[in-house]
Amino acid sequence: MTRPSAEISNVALSVVETGSGRPFVFQHGLCGDAAQPAQVFPGHIGWRSLTMEARGHGASEAGPAHELSIATFTKDLAGVIKSRDLSRPVVGGISMGAAIALRLAVRHPDLVGALVLARPAWLTNRGPENMQPNAFVGLLLRDHSADDAKAAFEMSDTFRQLEIDGPDNLLSLKGFFARKPQTTTSELLMRISADGPGVSENEVRRILVPTLVIGHERDVVHPIAYARRLAKWISGARLIEITPKADDAEAYRNDFRQALTSFLEEISYEA
Repeated sequence: MTRPSAEISNVALSVVETGSGRPFVFQHGLCGDAAQPAQVFPGHIGWRSLTMEARGHGASEAGPAHELSIATFTKDLAGVIKSRDLSRPVVGGISMGAAIALRLAVRHPDLVGALVLARPAWLTNRGPENMQPNAFVGLLLRDHSADDAKAAFEMSDTFRQLEIDGPDNLLSLKGFFARKPQTTTSELLMRISADGPGVSENEVRRILVPTLVIGHERDVVHPIAYARRLAKWISGARLIEITPKADDAEAYRNDFRQALTSFLEEISYEA
């Protein structure tokens, strides 16, 4: 794994590369880092994964808080793709990364050769209801110490609902209370949860590149209905429903890797 850097709009960004071969630009989710896509990237199939750690994530600088948005992250990613002279790579992402990839495919179609949307947390609207657990944690972290925020969260109705309906989502949210710096974590959770990809259904329907959509059940933050909807909107898109992470994390990762392997091998064959 290598970690070269890029500077976009005077903000230093970390770009992590794994594997070798054709480029697959593979973006992480909210408050994640390059380790998230690396867990499900299928190595040794003639592809390399490049992950730009978005502002305030991983080893990247945060920059001004008011610029933390899906639009900014997409602009940064377009800059990284251009600076590396990547010719229409496959672009994809998980959760927030899927929203970034979707916006890039709509706003910069010349930069995207194929698309992977995994566990999408947005369709087109800003601040969808499924993102409210993240926004709630961000608000608690803004107003309390990390320990007090965590205690308040554990007494909330949101916590009790997720124990039943979204145990994997709950595990992720609990980890945010230990994430540093706390101020940046709070800003990200509140700002990105209230944001959206800034595209319309009609624009999504005009996407013409080969597209893979991945989703699974038992996920409050990433409703399977969103994955199914996007797969219907994008002509020729393939939908693969995999083992829920809450049921079996290892089976989830294996299913995810297999879905990517089949898609990337098909793209290679068509090329």
